[in-house]
Amino acid sequence: MSEHPESPTEPQPGHGNPITPGSQASFGTYRSQPVSFVRRGTRLQGRRQQAWEEHAPSFVVDIPRHVADTSVHPDYVFDAAAEFGREAPLVVEIGSGLGEAIVAAAEASPERDFLALEVYRPGLANTLLRIGQRGLTNVRVAQANAPEVLGTMLPEGSVSELWVFFPDPWHKTKHHKRRLVKDSFAELAARALAPGGVWRLATDWSGYAQQMRDVVAASPDFRNAHDGERAGAASPLTAAWASGVDCEPTGESDDDGGWAPRFEGRVLTSFENKALKAGRVIFDLEAVRL
Repeated sequence: MSEHPESPTEPQPGHGNPITPGSQASFGTYRSQPVSFVRRGTRLQGRRQQAWEEHAPSFVVDIPRHVADTSVHPDYVFDAAAEFGREAPLVVEIGSGLGEAIVAAAEASPERDFLALEVYRPGLANTLLRIGQRGLTNVRVAQANAPEVLGTMLPEGSVSELWVFFPDPWHKTKHHKRRLVKDSFAELAARALAPGGVWRLATDWSGYAQQMRDVVAASPDFRNAHDGERAGAASPLTAAWASGVDCEPTGESDDDGGWAPRFEGRVLTSFENKALKAGRVIFDLEAVRL
């Protein structure tokens, strides 16, 4: 796999373009839809390399691949009970980054099991480093394309909570199609979550926050746990429209609301702290699987 960023172009159906490791990593097995990431460097050095060598055999899920190192063979099904050696609620975080949120949550909730999904190996190595430092046994990490994990790898109804915190906003209009949270993704989330399970979302981008809220509202499989709440002056969207921090300042009021209070189980990560210091507004959503 190349150590440099790739700039994928979507294969055109019917043109016979071969699926290469690069195109597979960028588009997964869902070739009709671009996915939400572009591959970056995967080289490990120093403490990350040491952490990978020491902890990967115990904590990295050995996923059979389809084409590339982020793909999931469609016949593979994750057995959480066998992996963790017990029956426990499973929490899955998509885009776990450096592992700050999921490792802190795993340490605070030893009665639950956690699966960190990330496509960038340095981030997973950093997560392994944190796991090792805390001596945790209830976390596993996987380098995999999230739609494939939700669509085939996880058994239906096997997840108690699904976290998507600060996914890439792809803020340019021409790139909105690459956003992770959209109607088709909600269908995959619903498949993996058990009835009554919770889908938690967070973003610091107002346009993406509105899209997330709309996706939840349009899904027949979810209800917004805070529908109508934090509207008007209490809405973070009203605050964003007033400040113009990431959009044109309109001074309008968000009368729909639907925003959850900040999820207490999400520690303040370095990414979120930078967003706050930049004056950005944080949006939380909580959707319950029907």
